[in-house]
Amino acid sequence: MDSIQQETRRVQRVRHELRRRALQVLRIEPLSPHIRAIVLGGPELEGFLSASFDDHVKLILDLGGAEPVMRDYTPRHYDAAQQELTIEFALHGDGPASRWAAAAQPGDQVVVGGPRGSFIVPLDYDWHLLVGDASALPAIARRLEELPAGARAIAIVQVAPGDRRELPTRADLDLQWVDSPQACLDAVRALQLPPGDGYAWFAAEASEVAALRKAIVDEKGHSRHAIRAASYWKRGASAHHENLE
Repeated sequence: MDSIQQETRRVQRVRHELRRRALQVLRIEPLSPHIRAIVLGGPELEGFLSASFDDHVKLILDLGGAEPVMRDYTPRHYDAAQQELTIEFALHGDGPASRWAAAAQPGDQVVVGGPRGSFIVPLDYDWHLLVGDASALPAIARRLEELPAGARAIAIVQVAPGDRRELPTRADLDLQWVDSPQACLDAVRALQLPPGDGYAWFAAEASEVAALRKAIVDEKGHSRHAIRAASYWKRGASAHHENLE
């Protein structure tokens, strides 16, 4: 079996029944000065499924306009027994969803749609490379929590110093915090990829993630069939989410 067929077999795309769920804010958990976790709950969470660390749900907010505001967020954690869904928000203050998250209080109502599907990357790769900015931190943190003992993980994360925090994992983790998109790109270019069968995952601003993908595929020769690159936002645009791979 050639490498393309092998990667196609290993990585699975799974579709889910698309549902909207009316939920309420249960509690707020500050994680750092500009990041807070909001725990949502309600009986409509019954049957919720998030099969991959980089799934996204639609946060649907009725803010009094002609149409609701919809933004994509990573399901950071789901507790089926307690029927609780945790979503992390960066409080950058320049968008309606961020402003909602900054002002949210227990009892507030919100609608969540999805996930529509999952892109499932197996845990048994020889190594896992995770690269992203603050918008990718929830997915990176979730993936690191999911990796088993003995797994090898490399994470390069562009987050302001005040918002850096411990990222629990059982994996053997090489974590590098960086301060800027250029520093992130430089770190990827300087990286010596480990031997063996590895998978790379990138998420950041659209132009930045395109440069990161080029660095690892075109410059380092990593297989384009063993990478997922997603632009979680685009400078000057709202509600942007695009998968480059």
